[in-house]
Amino acid sequence: MLTALAPAVAATPLQSGGDLLELAVVFVVLAIVAAVFGARGVAGLTMSIAKWLVIAFLVLAIVTFLL
Repeated sequence: MLTALAPAVAATPLQSGGDLLELAVVFVVLAIVAAVFGARGVAGLTMSIAKWLVIAFLVLAIVTFLL
């Protein structure tokens, strides 16, 4: 069974980048909403999470393009 899955797995590039960008957008929207309501700590935390998700996306995208 593993030999039947090997060609499909080997041909599939890293495809988790789209999810990371979607999550980053969600966290940016949450940060904006939190900032509007005055929750500065939550806004800062969610912006930090969004920043790291974008950085992870960029690293994975560069690695995928180089391989």
